[in-house]
Amino acid sequence: MFKKVIANLLFATMVLSLFACSSNATTQSTTAATTVSETTIAETTTETKPNELTLDILMEQDDSMRNIYTLLAVNDQAPFADVDGNAIKDVKINTKGADAFINWLLGEGADIADNYKYDEYKMHLFNKLDGAPKPASTIEPATDETRVIRLSTTTSVNDTGLLAEWQKKFKEEYGYEIEVYSAGTGKSIANSKLGNADLILVHAKAQEDKFVEEGFARKVDGFDQERLSFLYNYFVLCGPKDDPAHVREAATVQDAFKAIADGKFLFVSRGDNSGTHSKELSLWPKELGITIEPSSFEKYSDWYISSNAGMGICLTQAAEKGAYILSDKATMSAFIAGGGVIKK
Repeated sequence: MFKKVIANLLFATMVLSLFACSSNATTQSTTAATTVSETTIAETTTETKPNELTLDILMEQDDSMRNIYTLLAVNDQAPFADVDGNAIKDVKINTKGADAFINWLLGEGADIADNYKYDEYKMHLFNKLDGAPKPASTIEPATDETRVIRLSTTTSVNDTGLLAEWQKKFKEEYGYEIEVYSAGTGKSIANSKLGNADLILVHAKAQEDKFVEEGFARKVDGFDQERLSFLYNYFVLCGPKDDPAHVREAATVQDAFKAIADGKFLFVSRGDNSGTHSKELSLWPKELGITIEPSSFEKYSDWYISSNAGMGICLTQAAEKGAYILSDKATMSAFIAGGGVIKK
């Protein structure tokens, strides 16, 4: 009997010991699993720091790189036509609203542009043009018939946030709503030729002159010409900070473009018939024969990238590819300030 009791006690002790070892092993396993899990979470939630922006302004304020912004009122009797050349009838142009906005832009609007974000950037993104026309009439408040004004404009005034500031101020003061179509100059002009704009704000003189010659522009009361140039900034040649083409050392911007072409360094072109694209095309060596036509740069496809996109998108592409690019200074400054993102 006594031996049986001893045997049972030994058995119980063994069971308890085994249970304790199992429990301890389970606890260690759980602790280890918890540690791994927390480490994994810590690793996956650590914020990735953005890469340093490598795109920089390399050449600016060359006299040949001045970028002038011009207002044109759309003629309500213009030969509007669709993309197939068929006449578009019954186009309604808000001439009173367009005249009000143009006069406001030539006065208070130009002042806003001249000071826009100066405190933030410590420089002028836009400048009032010397000798620019002044407002020619008082500005009438909006009515139900004139309230909505359609503006077809270039990307730089939109991407920098200046346009939003204009819209806000003009609505607060006079009650107008500005509907915006923002694209390159070529596309903005094409949009207005469809009858989809009351005025345009663009920056490519040759295209503006053609717009006038074809009868799409009109003289606003009080002015002696259709083209009303009032702001300017500069085109800037941008590229990698290490500048492999050595464009910083070039005597002129034309020499800089030649160095890029000679070395076959990557270049991102707007390729969209915008004012910036038109300026770029004028700066390449003539013997290259680069024009708006895709066939003209096919043989340069190993270094010349035609994007057919807006300025912000093209700047992003250039930064990612380590390429050179021509930009207006206002948009490039906003791009740099945003660390590679344009924040309006």
